[in-house]
Amino acid sequence: MHAPEAPERLRAQQLSLTRHLRDPAHVPAPEGIEYRRLAVYRDLLFNNVESLLAGNFPVIRTLLDDEQWQALVHAFFRDHRCQTPLFTELGREFIRFLDTIEPLDPPFLAELAHYEWVELALQISDAALPAHDADGDLLDGRPVLSPLAWPLAYAWPVHRIGPEHRPATPPPTPTLLLVRRDDDGTVRFSELSPLAFRLLQRMEEAPHLSGRMQLEALAREAGSDDVAAFVEHGRALLLQMRQARVIPGIATAPE
Repeated sequence: MHAPEAPERLRAQQLSLTRHLRDPAHVPAPEGIEYRRLAVYRDLLFNNVESLLAGNFPVIRTLLDDEQWQALVHAFFRDHRCQTPLFTELGREFIRFLDTIEPLDPPFLAELAHYEWVELALQISDAALPAHDADGDLLDGRPVLSPLAWPLAYAWPVHRIGPEHRPATPPPTPTLLLVRRDDDGTVRFSELSPLAFRLLQRMEEAPHLSGRMQLEALAREAGSDDVAAFVEHGRALLLQMRQARVIPGIATAPE
């Protein structure tokens, strides 16, 4: 008759414990637990999270002094509600947390965190290449963008930020980057021209278009007076991307 009360009581105890562990400065410890043991458990949990975040975001860790870093991790530990229990996703959860802070100090923190997270995300990605013809015609066929090649745009020059370079305001033009994983697992970063970035962006937006159609549309966007020359220049760019396996080939699956 009284059995249902036990799970409810256990749940209440668990909530009381987790609230204290998240915010020990403001939430009292639940009764019946030895303080010394609770302190060891509390420190262990926080230190594990702090260590994982410091490993995932080494540049951010060097930019913040110990007090700033500890305060930021404490706020994350206290306030953020993670959407996954996986340790490998902790970095993504930290980015989600930073996106809720306004204003950020320094203001580039969220973009820098995303830039640092990308390397790990690609290293552990299990995305597979779609069906493609590696030798197909990149103009007449539909170029396939590798799921292990990500074009990224940032307001801040995230690839240059560090202890010796802390910009106070973003530059007038965005930072356009390509991050890709090689066959041996190495993750590489490179800068993209606005043309190359927009081409990759268009391939994500409209994968059903042929390479020629993509380039012709891009020529119209750019206001080019010589579409044929623009397409020929774009063809050379597509070939370079295929050589780097950013574009592994053309799609073979039906539209």
